Amino acid sequence: MNPYLKQFWRGVDTTFMVYLCDQLQEALPDGLWASVEEAETVDDDLLESAQQVRPDVHVAESWESPEHRATSAAAVAVAEPLVLIDPEDRVERYLQIVEAGGRVITAIEVLSATNKLALERRRAYRRKRRAYQNGGVNVVEIDLVRDGDYIVLAPEDEIPPSRRAPYIISVWRATRPDRKYAYPCPLQQPLPRIAVPLRPQDADVALDLQSLIDLCYERGRYHARLDYRAEPEPPLPPADAAWADELLRSAGLR
Repeated sequence: MNPYLKQFWRGVDTTFMVYLCDQLQEALPDGLWASVEEAETVDDDLLESAQQVRPDVHVAESWESPEHRATSAAAVAVAEPLVLIDPEDRVERYLQIVEAGGRVITAIEVLSATNKLALERRRAYRRKRRAYQNGGVNVVEIDLVRDGDYIVLAPEDEIPPSRRAPYIISVWRATRPDRKYAYPCPLQQPLPRIAVPLRPQDADVALDLQSLIDLCYERGRYHARLDYRAEPEPPLPPADAAWADELLRSAGLR
């Protein structure tokens, strides 16, 4: 994993999900398909919770259109207001593997800092994950973001300290609800190929995460956009920082 991609993670996340979907589509058995879904995350201060909604068609006209200004001026002189623009809505993307009839078999979540930093967003994500589990849906969580709290299902305190890593993939199988499968991902090793569960009668499909990140990096032209002379955020632990420095210097990037 390239820790410098964090500064462009919203763009990386979008293309990563598309490439992930394409790779799965080629390997899924007949009767199953993968699709990328999205929902806008809306914060409701009264309920103190984060809700997800699916957007319908959105049609908008600028409030400051020439027609509006002309009508207002002709009617009566008014004071000049301050224009306050709401922050951009967060769009959460996730991938589902679905069978004929629309039943969701497996949900794949690529976590973002949004899922991991804000308390209410973490609670909303956990509610969503619990709904998957209660519905008998397999859950795959891909956490390639070092910011924020540990949030995946595979318990961190049950992973041996020697195997813990800055990135983690967690898999929960509906047929084995008492078990969580963890793929710790050290910075100095390639991202793993993981087994994605499907229906009980289906064999797992393999997902090659490193090839997907490499594709994002290449097609996004991040080699021309990243400043490797600076330190990544958040800072790397000393051993990883020394390894990264040596790697970048040997490549002529520092």
